[in-house]
Amino acid sequence: MPFTMNIIHNPSTLPIRTESLKNVGIVGIPPVDFIRFLNERQVVIHDLDALLTKADIETATAYLPKVYCAILRTVMLNGLHLNLDAIIIDVGPGKCDAAYHVATILEETVNIPVIRTANEDMIDLGTPVCRTRMNLLKKFKTITEGVKSANPADGNFPACKPAAGFWGVPPRDFSILSLFPDTTHIYGWTRCMENKTPANINLESHYNPKVPTVFFAQSFCAKTALARHLATRHPQGLYLDVDFSAGSSAKAKIQAFLELTGVAL
Repeated sequence: MPFTMNIIHNPSTLPIRTESLKNVGIVGIPPVDFIRFLNERQVVIHDLDALLTKADIETATAYLPKVYCAILRTVMLNGLHLNLDAIIIDVGPGKCDAAYHVATILEETVNIPVIRTANEDMIDLGTPVCRTRMNLLKKFKTITEGVKSANPADGNFPACKPAAGFWGVPPRDFSILSLFPDTTHIYGWTRCMENKTPANINLESHYNPKVPTVFFAQSFCAKTALARHLATRHPQGLYLDVDFSAGSSAKAKIQAFLELTGVAL
């Protein structure tokens, strides 16, 4: 099947009865027009990239290889266990080819419509949360919750001087975020996420060479290549990939890196 087949670019052409939609799961960051379409109809949006069910992750092993991106295994787990009316998946350059394949598996597994779309939006909606002084865990929760709205972050988020940087995707295990100071700036795909432009490679590749930065990606994700590449170019960069959860070794690496680079916690 060619990659361009079954890609829906306009929410008005969704091949489903939209008046019956109450709960919709999203994967990645669908285009703003799609999110606005759901917001206007007061549809409850569930971010399937996040931990939404207590079901055993091994349940997904029947459908996806065990050695696979933990985020997409979580998507599969959520799709199997949540009561949804439809799933909308970004399978464009802002997500990954693996998401396209997961869409196919979900389509053949769950008894609901699975809609493929491609977010190639390039209108900047701003990244104030990434640059403000705030507990890093709270920052990530604010940004990930923001994918459910077509509007930019609501609130006053003045920029702070960065003491550290976190580059990459939102980790499946948020516990590693507690190791960073409140003055940590967020870079990489998560910044694209707040800006609602997941395919903006220039924004994703941006980093501050003056700020000690951890370059993070989930194990088995294609973004590990870019994370490691940028970490080697950064004068104070640490490359780190974590699979299902962050163990003591990964946390020790972050703590040692921040201490050695003089980051005040």
